[in-house]
Amino acid sequence: MASSAQSGGSSGGPAVPTVQRGIVKMVLSGCAIIVRGQPRGGPPPERQINLSNIRAGNLARRAAATQPDAKDTPDEPWAFPAREFLRKKLIGKEVCFTIENKTPQGREYGMIYLGKDINGENIAESLVAEGLATRREGMRANNPEQNRLSECEEQAKAAKKGMWSEGNGSHTIRDLKYTIENPRHFVDSHHQKPVNAIIEHVRDGSVVRALLLPDYYLVTVMLSGIKCPTFRREADGSETPEPFAAEAKFFTESRLLQRDVQIILESCHNQNILGTILHPNGNITELLLKEGFARCVDWSIAVYTRGAEKLRAAERFAKERRLRIWRDYVAPTANLDQKDKQFVAKVMQVLNADAIVVKLNSGDYKTIHLSSIRPPRLEGENTQDKNKKLRPLYDIPYMFEAREFLRKKLIGKKVNVTVDYIRPASPATETVPAFSERTCATVTIGGINIAEALVSKGLATVIRYRQDDDQRSSHYDELLAAEARAIKNGKGLHSKKEVPIHRVADISGDTQKAKQFLPFLQRAGRSEAVVEYVFSGSRLKLYLPKETCLITFLLAGIECPRGARNLPGLVQEGEPFSEEATLFTKELVLQREVEVEVESMDKAGNFIGWLHIDGANLSVLLVEHALSKVHFTAERSSYYKSLLSAEEAAKQKKEKVWAHYEEQPVEEVMPVLEEKERSASYKPVFVTEITDDLHFYVQDVETGTQLEKLMENMRNDIASHPPVEGSYAPRRGEFCIAKFVDGEWYRARVEKIESPAKVHVFYIDYGNREILPSTRLGTLPPAFSTRVLPAQATEYAFAFIQVPQDEDARTDAVDSVVRDIQNTQCLLNVEHLSAGCPHVTLQFADSKGDVGLGLVKEGLVMVEVRKEKQFQKVITEYLNAQESAKSARLNLWRYGDFRADDADEFGYSR
Repeated sequence: MASSAQSGGSSGGPAVPTVQRGIVKMVLSGCAIIVRGQPRGGPPPERQINLSNIRAGNLARRAAATQPDAKDTPDEPWAFPAREFLRKKLIGKEVCFTIENKTPQGREYGMIYLGKDINGENIAESLVAEGLATRREGMRANNPEQNRLSECEEQAKAAKKGMWSEGNGSHTIRDLKYTIENPRHFVDSHHQKPVNAIIEHVRDGSVVRALLLPDYYLVTVMLSGIKCPTFRREADGSETPEPFAAEAKFFTESRLLQRDVQIILESCHNQNILGTILHPNGNITELLLKEGFARCVDWSIAVYTRGAEKLRAAERFAKERRLRIWRDYVAPTANLDQKDKQFVAKVMQVLNADAIVVKLNSGDYKTIHLSSIRPPRLEGENTQDKNKKLRPLYDIPYMFEAREFLRKKLIGKKVNVTVDYIRPASPATETVPAFSERTCATVTIGGINIAEALVSKGLATVIRYRQDDDQRSSHYDELLAAEARAIKNGKGLHSKKEVPIHRVADISGDTQKAKQFLPFLQRAGRSEAVVEYVFSGSRLKLYLPKETCLITFLLAGIECPRGARNLPGLVQEGEPFSEEATLFTKELVLQREVEVEVESMDKAGNFIGWLHIDGANLSVLLVEHALSKVHFTAERSSYYKSLLSAEEAAKQKKEKVWAHYEEQPVEEVMPVLEEKERSASYKPVFVTEITDDLHFYVQDVETGTQLEKLMENMRNDIASHPPVEGSYAPRRGEFCIAKFVDGEWYRARVEKIESPAKVHVFYIDYGNREILPSTRLGTLPPAFSTRVLPAQATEYAFAFIQVPQDEDARTDAVDSVVRDIQNTQCLLNVEHLSAGCPHVTLQFADSKGDVGLGLVKEGLVMVEVRKEKQFQKVITEYLNAQESAKSARLNLWRYGDFRADDADEFGYSR
């Protein structure tokens, strides 16, 4: 335990006591201490040393619980000041000592000196000099040490110090209180303000006995929020330590035992106080967790006042490093890649009060369950009518409110997903149905934890776990706190009020009810609805909140590809693009608030009409994206012109349902063009490239995810089967793969071959061109050809403007366009066709400002005047903008109107 050394002296003289060293662990009284050695691989050995030749008063002792007739023994006068004198002087300090006498019972008496050698302060002499101890009765001063003690005692008497002062010393006797009558009131009366205290005993790493000052309450304090390994008491009375129990106890003892601390009293558990112990060197609760000596406990972490998240973070620190009690720890998400642990996704559907379906950036769909919460459920077995089919959304109390809360907050929004754990699949039992594997995560939007928000409104409850179960939310404490608030405030499931009842009539397929309801819906005009389910691209199930009913709704005016159907004895395959149409409708309207106009109904009791989402007609959108054709029944509708215009534009692209469309030759086009109206049907596009002659290439936003998926699959395929360098012989007009400067492979077309080192390629999905050596080209795998997905970059030119032929002027215009729209999303409308490429107008996606008109206003281009009647309104707006630019002498017009004299020089025709 302690190092030893021999004091110098003649070999013939009397034996000199061995000097030993140690660190003072505890002061038992004014004349007895416990010293310990240095820890080596575990708690160090200890020994009790009693001071020779002096006596100090005995401290108070509590009567043994096993002796009912025994009484508590109070302090003797000046006993506690003597103990305190030694405690403040010695605790945690290094001392040296000599053993002078050892009794048959093993009790050791000796001299103790402060410091590393016997030249330090003699503790016995200091006590006697302060009047806190006396020489033992009958002791004769027959050696120098005893002479000095005698002198110290005489000096103390003369100075009337300590016990030699006037009076009987009763004021030094503590009024110790071993029990508290009302622990809850006692804790609350301190209002969580720090209380001065001395730690008198350490039971284990997280439980101590503390003396509260100045009223001398001796209480057991359990550290809030944590639990250390304990000492298990066996039947024979012995104690068996759990793994790391002794180490945790020593960790706390070496820092807190008999130290002056402050304690925040936070709650009570029977006669035990829950609290946080503050030491000038830090918070022992956090230290124990960080060193792997303790684990967080749910039942008391809720009362911890200094931030439960700090405790969880400290525990996480120890878990990640597998310290001590966590040496065999395996994280719940240890097998997941970082990109699968945390990601941003778009919410497409709310399944119930604890699960959502999200769309990942890859285009894949994933079901996410909210960690550690349970949705509303039926209590008891007899609450449901056996003859009535259960509709959980409407029949389980608060399920509808919970679903609606999530739907309004999340649908169509991007959320942050942090996976907490994966719950493995479980087989069915007699009482519990089978569950597939579940991904459980914390989902946040705008910094708000959705699960916590649900729980705080009383729309879900928190699941309770075993203490050693780590498969839980990373914000479990916040969930518990939110549930406590909801219970206190009587919110939702915790309310004492009558539960809300939702009487929703389902008239889907009920012809009689539908007939009665039809006139009412027709008269209502546009009605608000929520899309509950999408059967196919044009068939949906709607909930009408005002009418509290469910209906099946068919989109009017279009002919949508039919999906696969299960018929008796066979499976009828779906028509081409039926799945794409269904997916398009799902992504656009599922669980969103829409407006519907009911026109009629079919024989099966399904309503037929128009559905509007954010002001757009879903029928028109399906036609526009080549996923439906216009039905002849649309002729009598006010949306007929919009449908025809959308269909015409879709036919020109020859995509999806129009992939094999052949345009019929039309004679005398101009007169027809003059009579028709201008079609303004803008679609979202992504501008990928601007050419030097002010043409541009765009991708259709709707097919962007298909391209991303194709590119990802293609690159994975190339990575597993890389092309052999130099093996590909390019041929003009052939599709291939080309390695761009970013090191990634893209689909391309060979345009020109100057030499093997100079091959001109055009990137068919992005519109840019590059000259590459043939070593950076390869054969395009058939699985990723243009038959699988057509080239995504489409070339267009600006309508109604003339591009400057002067190189500098054209460069200014191109630079402006590149700055404004390259790599951004815009809205595009085809205005007229031309020999080279379609001429279009572009709008900024956010402001809806016309890009071409902006160039005219800046004086960067001139207006191209067209004679068709349908364009006259637009042309007039462009010409007015041109006059404004001229007046302000902007760019081309900085020298005035040059067209009269210098038109040829500047490359313009009047």
